[in-house]
Amino acid sequence: MSRGFRRVGYPLLAAVLALSAASSSAAQTPTGIRDWDDGIKYTRGQNIVPVFEGWVANPDGTFSLIFGFWNRNWEETVFIPIGPDNRIEPGGPDRGQPTVFTPRRGKNLFEIVVPKDFGKQEIVWTINSRGKTEKAFGALVNQEVLTRRMVMAGGSLSINAAAGNDDVGDEADPNKPPSVTINPVPPVAVPGPATLVAAVSDDGLGVARGREARPVRVAWSLYRGPTFVAFERSDETLSPTGGKATTTVRFKAPGTYVLRATATDSGGLAINKDVTVAVK
Repeated sequence: MSRGFRRVGYPLLAAVLALSAASSSAAQTPTGIRDWDDGIKYTRGQNIVPVFEGWVANPDGTFSLIFGFWNRNWEETVFIPIGPDNRIEPGGPDRGQPTVFTPRRGKNLFEIVVPKDFGKQEIVWTINSRGKTEKAFGALVNQEVLTRRMVMAGGSLSINAAAGNDDVGDEADPNKPPSVTINPVPPVAVPGPATLVAAVSDDGLGVARGREARPVRVAWSLYRGPTFVAFERSDETLSPTGGKATTTVRFKAPGTYVLRATATDSGGLAINKDVTVAVK
């Protein structure tokens, strides 16, 4: 068994994120990074590696352990349901992790809040796939501390750097992240459609002082589900202060699906909001 990737400090993080700032154009595919494997680009057939990104200290004294994943395939999306092959311990197996692993890197996808007295304990995310077992160990290690702003910046950290922010995130930057709410979706029958409406608001501040703000971008993706879905429109741009992003989605099979709207503002700060859809 191999241990999942750990975050190894700010200089390396900044270098990796500088390489990964460009967004993926593929629908339902998170931002990618350069591969850290044997240098061979596998289209499919490879395993999934859980990743502990680091931890954030919360205002109430608790801590948030941030996780993502690395899909070693360049083209294949892998589905691994919650259970023996996709589990988190203790307190699991289900602690909010994804079941849909799109190609390459999925960064800062979910967090687990642990208490003030968590100390030297660990949260372990285990994924079994393609005959390999990989683990990510979430712990309050000093070298893995993040700020909330770093988490929100994600793969767009280089954009924040252009605005005068350093690699630990400028908490004094006046730009605040967008807020997102999604209308509840009633149960639907295969193939649907279901209508998704995300209301987004933002402060409209630009990337840098004196520069005009750019539109807010909303991207829809599949976070959990038994198989692929089809979004009528997976990306939409709104005004710099937000608006409503609307799309429809169709389903191939019954099940419970979690769909995610990610709103990213001019400064590269992103917020995720999920909605659950029951499909008969």
